Amino acid sequence: MENTECTLGVERRAPKSAHCVCGILPPYILDRLAEADDTKIREAAEKTLTIDAMFREKRKEAPREVQGAAPVGPAVLQRSIFDTHNTRKQPGDLVRSEGEDPVLDGTVNRAYDALGLTFAFFEEAYGRRSIDDANLPLDATIHFGRKFNNAFWDGEAMVFGDGDGLVWNDFTLDRAVVAHELMHGVTQYTADLVYEDQSGALNESMSDVFGSLVKQFSRQQTAEDADWLIGAGLFTPAVRGQALRSLKAPGTAFDDRLLGGRDPQPDHMDNFVETDQDEGGVHINSGIPNRAFFLVATALGGFAWERAGQIWYDTLLSGELSKRATFKEFAQATVAATKRRFGQGSELEAVLKAWAHVGVNGNNNG
Repeated sequence: MENTECTLGVERRAPKSAHCVCGILPPYILDRLAEADDTKIREAAEKTLTIDAMFREKRKEAPREVQGAAPVGPAVLQRSIFDTHNTRKQPGDLVRSEGEDPVLDGTVNRAYDALGLTFAFFEEAYGRRSIDDANLPLDATIHFGRKFNNAFWDGEAMVFGDGDGLVWNDFTLDRAVVAHELMHGVTQYTADLVYEDQSGALNESMSDVFGSLVKQFSRQQTAEDADWLIGAGLFTPAVRGQALRSLKAPGTAFDDRLLGGRDPQPDHMDNFVETDQDEGGVHINSGIPNRAFFLVATALGGFAWERAGQIWYDTLLSGELSKRATFKEFAQATVAATKRRFGQGSELEAVLKAWAHVGVNGNNNG
């Protein structure tokens, strides 16, 4: 079965063995910025797309899923932060290793702290030992390229751009972005959802869901108190928008001419977007399962990672998802996971109602 390459703006099929380069920015935004009137904005976007092409040619092969791997003992956190000094030479110079004191560069420290936070979240909430559940070291490259407008998981490590300072700020500013990208690694090692069409939108949604949960965990926020935003703080004041995406209200995160107008995410299957762009709309249609998760989390209340997040995590590890799972298949798998974990109580009612609310049938009988 064929995989696709998760590009930062250019469509292309990838060989079966290659894992995707999963960028936080939807390609339709980068494409729009590449047409901007402002020369500096346009050049930064074009440069990002050029770098994307480079990664398509030099992509790294990564391990396949390790679902069901034997326990490896206690969790061990091992972080390494590298600096390319605004070049494209990966991984760059090692600037902070596990256990070392903070440095003067705030980007280094933010990346280091966000990796640690994400590791702690998965260990404390679900007993997972790093991305692969086998204590995979967490590596990150910062200051990648010059005015590079993205952050991505390349199958082995995190990479962060500084942003152009015109539309985008430093991509380490939102911990949910870091967790989002690392979650692509968790998905890679578990359900390995193919990055296109509905399975790709589910892949993106899993990263948005757990990116938001990591941020909530860091703030000890309940579902009711959380902002449910991905990419808050990434926009400069020149942009009319609060974040890249909203799980609470897909389609409302931004509304700015520079970005092509209003956030295009739907929140219901009636508005599902059929497109050949963005690997079949993976960053757009993810709004539908995102909204479903938000509805489950707020219906159950409390800390969202404890029940709603546990159901979604159980689903990812259940072995019941095909690599090309549809929204309906995923919904049905969440129902089955809920019954196994919580029985026939309020949790099951919340899951069924949430999927029905977004126009997806979570029942196995139709």
